[in-house]
Amino acid sequence: MEGDSSIDLDPLIEASSEFASYPGMQTEDSVREFLERFPLTLLFSALQETVDEPIMESNLVTCLEVIFKTKYGASLIPQYIHFVQAGMQSDSQIVKCLTCKVVYIFLDSAEDLRITVQLIKENDIYNLLLKCLLEGDADVASASTDAISKLAMISEGADIIFPRNANEETHLKRIATHASFLARVRILALIAKLFSISISVATMVYDSNLLNLYEAEISNTDDMLMCLSALELLYELAESPHSIRFLLKTTLLQLLSSLISNNSIDSTLRSRAFLLTGKLLSASDTYSVVDETSVKDTLLAIDERLEMLKDENTDECESALEALGQVGTSINGATLLFMSPSPVARHVVYSAFSKQGRGVVLAALHALGIIAGIDRSDSRILLCSTAEDCLRQLIYKAAVNSSKLTPSALILSVLRKEPEIRLAAYRLISALITRQWFLIEVCSKHEIIDIVSDSHIETSKNGMDYRYKCCTAIYKSLSDFNMIVDPTLAAIVEKLQDSVKRGPYLPKRRIEAQPLVVTADR
Repeated sequence: MEGDSSIDLDPLIEASSEFASYPGMQTEDSVREFLERFPLTLLFSALQETVDEPIMESNLVTCLEVIFKTKYGASLIPQYIHFVQAGMQSDSQIVKCLTCKVVYIFLDSAEDLRITVQLIKENDIYNLLLKCLLEGDADVASASTDAISKLAMISEGADIIFPRNANEETHLKRIATHASFLARVRILALIAKLFSISISVATMVYDSNLLNLYEAEISNTDDMLMCLSALELLYELAESPHSIRFLLKTTLLQLLSSLISNNSIDSTLRSRAFLLTGKLLSASDTYSVVDETSVKDTLLAIDERLEMLKDENTDECESALEALGQVGTSINGATLLFMSPSPVARHVVYSAFSKQGRGVVLAALHALGIIAGIDRSDSRILLCSTAEDCLRQLIYKAAVNSSKLTPSALILSVLRKEPEIRLAAYRLISALITRQWFLIEVCSKHEIIDIVSDSHIETSKNGMDYRYKCCTAIYKSLSDFNMIVDPTLAAIVEKLQDSVKRGPYLPKRRIEAQPLVVTADR
């Protein structure tokens, strides 16, 4: 990008500023007209002249970005690929960012993918993208990541990113071993994004041993910041629908169990380890990939840690309870929580009805609702008979050990708390009410029915929705268990039926104004 000192920048600066600030999208014709007046070579050269003029440089960069986003502008990229190459090596961060975006546009608009990838290879564009990722500012790194991810969507492009030879200079694992803290974090973030593209790309990530980078960083608890960053990015990677089959082939579950059991590390690391463990164990196909012993060992580590945290009000305790809720999302996971001689689910039940802090109680109530099946389909709410018996016994035990003595009194006490706690209670009731023993408990307290059928008690949309769903669930269970015809429940049935008919947002039945007749004063 060699400059021409004879360039008269004034007309160009004025025109580019006007062009860049145009409201809405520029048309193909307007782009053609602009480039007839100011060819791309002139615009690139002008960028070199304005390095000390931030506003002018910004206008030109915006102008070029607008041009290349049009179909006509994108079609010109192959002719000017050497300018793009030079721009990625510029000292200017916004020029680097622009050229990374241009590479993305080039890949996105390509008609012949084979020729496009060939141009990328011939001009060493991937190498330059990596350099921008590792050395650029946050915007440059983001634009570079997007471009590399776009390249990975093309099979020939993925072959560039994942070389078969681990000693290749561009191999991400090799680069990471010699990179700075920030560069390593960016590489892990790139891997997470690549992993989520498709199962074929995820396979290439796994086959390139790139998941080992996360394991290495998590193992090094001496570098707390890096370990925490790796856990955060790994959680993001685990959001991919195809992640479980790959992640559980690694030693990740064992590493997380070690973190959870490690009393010497910061509690923040354990909190993140809890949540990631819950994420991994929440997938229904987890239990066909990992042997049952590994899963039980992991749950035992959580159980032992929660035993230590009993009656504490900490973020770590909340995270552990939330993790158990995640495990209980699938029917297999929920069943396992009740299947040991000392079931780990007891911590959730205990905390849900304890006098611990608001955050812990709220986390426990939501977790118990999930374990009980609030997010599972109707046919998959109930667990096996052994797990169901354990659930019932734990709730009755919690009641007996409290001042409330019965589950119905426990539930009523929770419903009388602040709105957020009450919302969690609605969800819990909606899940547990599919069990006849719990339905009988609920119907034994008219005050519970009064609250769930009161359309005035909630003021937020979520509160109204969950109250109504709870009311509907109770009415449905009465019908399912053929208790709707029980004369002793007639008043409850009528109240629930009336509330269900009115919907979640309607007020109580309107009372018509009555005319008042009085004698006139004389």
